[in-house]
Amino acid sequence: MDAEVFDLVVIGAGAVGENVADRAVQGGLSVVIIESELVGGECSYWACMPSKVLLRAGAARRGAADAAGAGRTDGVDVASVLRRRDEIVHGWNDGGQVDWLRGAGIELVRGHGRLTGEREVTVDGTRMIRARCAVAVCTGSAALLPDIPGLIDADPWTSREATAVQSVPDSLVILGGGVVACEMATAYASFGTAVTVLARSGLLGGMEPFAGERVASALRAAGADVRTGVDVERVTRDGALITVELAGGSRVEASEILVATGRTPRTGDVGLEAVGLTPGAWLDVDDTLRVRGSEWLYGVGDVTHRALLTHQGKYQARAAGDVIAARAHGADVDDAPWGRHVATADHAAVPQVTFTDPEVASVGLTEAAAREAGLTVRALDYDLSWVAGASTHSTRYEGTARAVVDEDRGVLVGATFVGPDVAELLHSATIAIVGEVPLSRLWHAVPSYPTLSEVWLRWLEAYGR
Repeated sequence: MDAEVFDLVVIGAGAVGENVADRAVQGGLSVVIIESELVGGECSYWACMPSKVLLRAGAARRGAADAAGAGRTDGVDVASVLRRRDEIVHGWNDGGQVDWLRGAGIELVRGHGRLTGEREVTVDGTRMIRARCAVAVCTGSAALLPDIPGLIDADPWTSREATAVQSVPDSLVILGGGVVACEMATAYASFGTAVTVLARSGLLGGMEPFAGERVASALRAAGADVRTGVDVERVTRDGALITVELAGGSRVEASEILVATGRTPRTGDVGLEAVGLTPGAWLDVDDTLRVRGSEWLYGVGDVTHRALLTHQGKYQARAAGDVIAARAHGADVDDAPWGRHVATADHAAVPQVTFTDPEVASVGLTEAAAREAGLTVRALDYDLSWVAGASTHSTRYEGTARAVVDEDRGVLVGATFVGPDVAELLHSATIAIVGEVPLSRLWHAVPSYPTLSEVWLRWLEAYGR
């Protein structure tokens, strides 16, 4: 079989693969990207973009209800929401993304790519492509289905089915308490679906405890049945009825079941065994995203298990594409912490917004994680309803903001905001953490009045000058 040759071969044309390829092309390399599904990947068609459309109408309705004079609506027009979702995903047609690849100078090969040797990828067993410099595996992750008796036979939804739904069920039971579970519970509750959330522990584990507590309270206020600390023993489907049996003998019935209990890497069929790695495993990479022990294989995005977020994967992709080009040209590699060719923020400054009601925006370390890391920590908590911007936002605004300070260095290492419309507060905290801006200097970053951003001044006042 004659082989085609490119400088870089990218397996997976989601947002991460696209960015690796684009940066490498800008660095002067020839690049081919291989994709078996839709160009644009999970984020464009089944995750970030469609899910936010499903959430938007409910959020806008709640915002209008909180604004004096704006009035209330009769409810969410679900058909209109689904039409807008279809527009956002372009009817699951990737023509626009394909045009972008061509315009960027990236070659596209449709099919399933597998590693078949060093710097060698075979597509659908018939087309061989060799890389002069590197291969980047950017195949992402898939929903993890737990080993619960009867679950697979019950034809469960994953996040893909939940965001691509064509009609809304009367009732939905959700297994899990993470971001996907909480966001989909919020969206479907706004549609009038009877939602039950079953979580083995609390909601939004890994974040500050008050975040999950506030989201659980809001979901219950919206009519959802939120049960934490429960174990599922069996799932059965009888026609249009799902029955979930819980430890202790109780049962939950619903029209559909959504499983949102975690993610697994999509590396089971990319040929890792051909290069001495374990199929189905996460890829262990260094901060330049190169697989440890290899000089040519890279893993970028969800497959690394570093930070399973689209924006963080794209951040990794920019570093990876640049360093692959630098190494190909024999240029200097800047792999010191915070250097051009590394993804240091994966360890210290990962921002995330959970688009529930209320929103949860967090970056960096929680108080508990900072203490576990051995830092001398002080947490600054502030009730966001006391900020003037909250008063103008709503007469019943509720929210909490926590800053986590490294006392030894006098810098912020973590921040969490919980409340309506707090997402846009996050980037200022991200900049403060990445830049390691001393709190003494932040006194001179004056927040505008009256906005929610005035919480920064309140944090500083609590900390002391």
